[in-house]
Amino acid sequence: MSSTKPPRVHAPRLAREQRVDEILLAARELFCEKGYETTAVAEIALKLGVVEGTIYKYFATKRELLLKVLEYWYEEMFGDYARDLAGQSSHRARLHLLIWRHLRSVRDFPRLCRLMFREVQSEHDYRGTLLHDLNRRYTQLLVDVIEAGVAGGEFRADLPAPLLRSLVYGGIEHHSWNYVCGRGALDIDSLAEQLTSLVCEGIAVHQSSQPSTPVRGEGRKRGASA
Repeated sequence: MSSTKPPRVHAPRLAREQRVDEILLAARELFCEKGYETTAVAEIALKLGVVEGTIYKYFATKRELLLKVLEYWYEEMFGDYARDLAGQSSHRARLHLLIWRHLRSVRDFPRLCRLMFREVQSEHDYRGTLLHDLNRRYTQLLVDVIEAGVAGGEFRADLPAPLLRSLVYGGIEHHSWNYVCGRGALDIDSLAEQLTSLVCEGIAVHQSSQPSTPVRGEGRKRGASA
């Protein structure tokens, strides 16, 4: 019997951009499936059929790989916002679209949201990264819509747009946390409408909608003088 070992099959050489895309896709799947901390770079390499050193050829650390995975996701979320927002008939409709699409991203990619909330935003090295810049640009879209609504006389001018941005995105993160962790469902249609109403109308009852309450004794005095 021959003891000659079969020749090793090497992964085909790929263009840099194609290889990076494959690594990011494999890392995204494993990070979502197993979590960031419990996924080893060697597992990502094994999934691709390459040696571990190949991953480090393109990404210096696993942390850098995670940030790049989330950067690509944010670029996907941007989509064609300029065209979609321009197609709305009012500033309220544009605000509703931004809220609904963000909720859709949470619903469709809960594990990526969890990575963003738990593994990235809370860490000291998040600020100043490209991902941080993408997040600011992404949420700035809502600020721009609110400010345009104020300028157009559709929204109140006495509430700062950045505060409303924090209310919307912070509220969504808090409200959807159970869903992101695999508990319960997320009704994005009703929630988007509720958040839009909360921002556009506020929670105070308008004076014009309140029934007038007569002053105590007023009716008696009128009757006495009649």
